[in-house]
Amino acid sequence: MSILENSRMNRTAVYLLEAWDPFQLGMGHYDTETADVVAALQGIDDPSTLAKVIQDTYEHSFEQWIPFEDCVAISYKLIAVKFEAKCII
Repeated sequence: MSILENSRMNRTAVYLLEAWDPFQLGMGHYDTETADVVAALQGIDDPSTLAKVIQDTYEHSFEQWIPFEDCVAISYKLIAVKFEAKCII
């Protein structure tokens, strides 16, 4: 993946995670978690594995439980963005 494709993927992933807002805190409250998840996305292609990272990351920071199904749903969107970025010529 080129630098441009990776940059586009990262921006889109950040947008998706900010819009997800699992604790209804509003944008700007998840900067650290978003950065951690986007970094993990670089090396993960499996939605369940990424969902576990998402769940652990957010729960660690906010000490609130997120249903795994919710994490799987956002992980599928993030992985779709990743694969779409790889396909752009």
